[in-house]
Amino acid sequence: MSKLTTITRKFLMALSGFFLMIFLLQHFSINILSVISPDAFNEVSHFMGTNFIVQALLQPVLMFGIVFHFVMAFILEYQNNQARPVKYYSSSTSGGKKVSKNMIYSGIAILLFLGLHLYDFWVHEMLVKYVQGDMSGLNQAGEFRYYEELVEKFQSVVRVILYVAAFVFLGLHTNHGFESAFQSVGANHPKYTPAIKKLGFFYSVVIPAGFALIAIYHFIIH
Repeated sequence: MSKLTTITRKFLMALSGFFLMIFLLQHFSINILSVISPDAFNEVSHFMGTNFIVQALLQPVLMFGIVFHFVMAFILEYQNNQARPVKYYSSSTSGGKKVSKNMIYSGIAILLFLGLHLYDFWVHEMLVKYVQGDMSGLNQAGEFRYYEELVEKFQSVVRVILYVAAFVFLGLHTNHGFESAFQSVGANHPKYTPAIKKLGFFYSVVIPAGFALIAIYHFIIH
């Protein structure tokens, strides 16, 4: 039963990982608009921020997915540690332990970054909307404020460094997590595993690097 529970938890964690990776891809596709077209970025941001389905359904599902993924990770790590109450060294297992520990550390770094990110782009926005009673998303000039708020956040060199560091951790986390998620759902086959590894490496480089370059771009340009 214990083994079955662990396998089930790994399976559910993998599903939540897939969900979060899809969200990151969608989130990146919106954020890159701030580099390509500020007007398009404003329009899409306003739609996402005011659409009832997004706010009432998708956003809570996303928050649940994030919390669920991290809770499952900590539970599985705790179970692994409990299963090995006596620490020992083995050349055949030390590599796996190191990867597991790195996943926990990178996950904690990402979790801390999420706190900063939610404060920057969600808590502040909610305060503007509900405390000040401004539901329009407009600035004093009557223009959407989403782009100018994003640019304002990235005028701090400290904040840009924190964001870039967080995306480095994200790349490390997804590089292993991508392949691991496929293994947890049973998609582990000599014919497909090499392609999964390549796709995972591509994703873990392009998406985090893309987010980092967006932050650096707005810091330099503005």
